[in-house]
Amino acid sequence: MRSLFVDSITKSYNNRVILSDIFLSCEIGEIKGLIGRNGCGKSTLLKIIFGVEKAENKFVRVHGKLINNTLDCKGLINYLPQKHFLPNGIKISKIINLFLEKRYREKLLSNQFVKPLLNRTSQELSGGERRIVEILLLIHSNSKFILLDEPFNGVSPILKEYIAECILEVSKNKGVIITDHDYENVLKIADTITFLKDGYLREIKERSELIELGYFVKVD
Repeated sequence: MRSLFVDSITKSYNNRVILSDIFLSCEIGEIKGLIGRNGCGKSTLLKIIFGVEKAENKFVRVHGKLINNTLDCKGLINYLPQKHFLPNGIKISKIINLFLEKRYREKLLSNQFVKPLLNRTSQELSGGERRIVEILLLIHSNSKFILLDEPFNGVSPILKEYIAECILEVSKNKGVIITDHDYENVLKIADTITFLKDGYLREIKERSELIELGYFVKVD
């Protein structure tokens, strides 16, 4: 099987249902966009899939293997959280060498955006510089599926364009689920769009459906 299969995810906070019997799937070679208003549960859903957040009910499978926690995700699913995760006190060049296989390592070490940062530690980088390093590390990992939570947040327009290009490139051999408040960039690169509202997920076929659902207002 070449798919990430998620089913029956239910999650509540303080007796409020955030996710109700969620079903979601992603194929290798597919970019799936996940959009919805702030606080609707997009980040929570990605965390549950990856195993860093518990749910009342959960079924996640990749290539026939059941995923119950982060250890099960090794080599199958990787996750970009909203918060920075690069360790402090270690040079970027060393982080790359520790984190990536040789074939991807050399690509990042010569990357135009990463090369000037190699001899600096993560705390010496700006938020945007940290973000590009984190994203490139994750999408070039050996995992078959990548969950990206707000990859465009805090980066310049030039970097947003570059990140989008990189995601499109790696999606030839990986499955990607991406959520971001910058929905235009998500709509631009995603093959399919799903919309989360009131705990339920639905697939969006036409942009006009998002206007009908009140996600954004049509401008004349």
